[in-house]
Amino acid sequence: MTPYPPLFDVWAPLPQRVRLSIGDREVAMQPRGDGWWTPTEQLPEAAPEAAPVDYGYLLDDAETPVPDPRSRRQPDGVHGRSRTFRAEAFAWTDHAWTGRQLAGAVVYELHLGTFTPEGTLDAALGRLEHLRSIGVDLVELLPVNSFNGTHNWGYDGVDWFAVDETYGGPEAYQRFVDGCHAAGLGVVQDVVYNHLGPSGNYLPQFGPYLKQGRNTWGDLVNLDGEGAAHVRRYILDNVRMWLEDYHVDALRLDAVHALADTSATHLLEEMAIEVAALSAHQRRPLTLIAESDLNDPRLVTPREAGGYGLDAQWSDDFHHAVHVALTGETEGYYADFAPLTALAKVCERGFFHDGTFSSFRDRDHGVPIDTDAMPTWRLVVCSQNHDQIGNRAVGDRITEHLDDDQLACAALLTLAGPFTPMLFQGEEWAAATPFQFFTSHPEPELGVATAEGRIAEFEQMGWDPAVVPDPQDPETFQRSKLDWSEAEQGRGARMLETYRALARLRREHADLTDPDFRRTRCTVDEEARTFTMARGDLLVALNLGEQPAALDVGDRPVLYATPAGGQVRDGVAELPPHAGVLLGVLTGVPAGD
Repeated sequence: MTPYPPLFDVWAPLPQRVRLSIGDREVAMQPRGDGWWTPTEQLPEAAPEAAPVDYGYLLDDAETPVPDPRSRRQPDGVHGRSRTFRAEAFAWTDHAWTGRQLAGAVVYELHLGTFTPEGTLDAALGRLEHLRSIGVDLVELLPVNSFNGTHNWGYDGVDWFAVDETYGGPEAYQRFVDGCHAAGLGVVQDVVYNHLGPSGNYLPQFGPYLKQGRNTWGDLVNLDGEGAAHVRRYILDNVRMWLEDYHVDALRLDAVHALADTSATHLLEEMAIEVAALSAHQRRPLTLIAESDLNDPRLVTPREAGGYGLDAQWSDDFHHAVHVALTGETEGYYADFAPLTALAKVCERGFFHDGTFSSFRDRDHGVPIDTDAMPTWRLVVCSQNHDQIGNRAVGDRITEHLDDDQLACAALLTLAGPFTPMLFQGEEWAAATPFQFFTSHPEPELGVATAEGRIAEFEQMGWDPAVVPDPQDPETFQRSKLDWSEAEQGRGARMLETYRALARLRREHADLTDPDFRRTRCTVDEEARTFTMARGDLLVALNLGEQPAALDVGDRPVLYATPAGGQVRDGVAELPPHAGVLLGVLTGVPAGD
């Protein structure tokens, strides 16, 4: 592994002069080659036993220091000086931890600021037993690196190496991971390498971290231009930091389709190579999960088979098919998923758009999956997530539009389906709180631009811009905080028991975690709105219509039924509207026929 650069050394090929502002003094720096600068004197603050110290860099003739591009702490915000942090000083207790593989696992996505009333890493530790009770194996955190303001989704971060102080800072993050491992839970960290936030990004003052061109969220990161080798190393060192210094088990890579890289070896493949080597050394699974809009299985195809070698990717097609099947909403990108056959295709083939025409994009989209070779667990799916809720006009959950049986059907499809299920905070008790898009940009012009940009985004979906909450209004953030008391009674308690029951069944029945695409077979009746999904020797039967339905299911016991119930008589499942059942062993039908 390439060693980290020495503390206080900095890559800054653009300035003609660099000085280190450390404590209450300035220290001259001198070039050491290839754009790197090093202090001209030995610094006692660099010693491993030294007390934390604030520092920054004065570039050229600037009078105000700017933070270290590799800052581990920003106690005074993204515009303040950095503070040294010794990750190796933490007393870890997870020496016996051997990790969690993604295959067979359940992922739980949460936003630290809204997951608990306190909104901190330490407060989240108090909820781990709850997560265990619903079968969670991996806890996925939305981005935690430093951002400007007091609250944010995390995708406006600028200091990629620093854990934001509002969540507790870097040592609190270490406590959180250590506590998760003690509870038998792995940690997935959401990281953003495709753009930087609009406030507090000082990287362009140091070197060519960015290049010409823009994606949806900002300037392109320089992965293949002049100086790109150093920028790539910067990103790869950040990957290593999470996995080594913070003992994280997996990274979720935000919007990898926005990584513009024409290098001979794509950054993602280089990342996979280094993470695989680190996993071998640490003797525990280390997992890379891509968020991708490409529907291209090459991302998760092993390198020896010609792919990039990432472990898994999100599959929005599953979400869209489930959402449309249950809500009937067909605006915007939901339009192509109107027939129930879309849900069947997704469950059997992984992607709906696999070279087919996408009306939303107005072009063909996607690449077919080789279902004879690829395991189903490489696709991470959900019925709700931060994007699919928060990027709606009012941040409304499907909870507001579906009854208990329909919500249980969504859970049944997700947790009994063939893919890696991911839950979003609060869905397990049908949380009534929204998850809205919130920001706290101190700069008024940024706040206005963000609000106007949101309204423009919703035009294509046909949503009323008049109802869009102001992202800058503190109440938008407060409304998005979970109300844990909802889980203790009424609808919340009923839904929570649904998730706990399905978690138990996933543990008891190997068919529910079988990764062979060929062991999932679906049938659809469009007119009656019924759907069945065979998972090996088990069967999911759903009535998504408005009238009672009867389905031939053979001699199978009911393992789980949604709240309205459902029963099997003489080989026929009788299902009320919106209801579903999970049925036991098939009789007389060889699996795979």
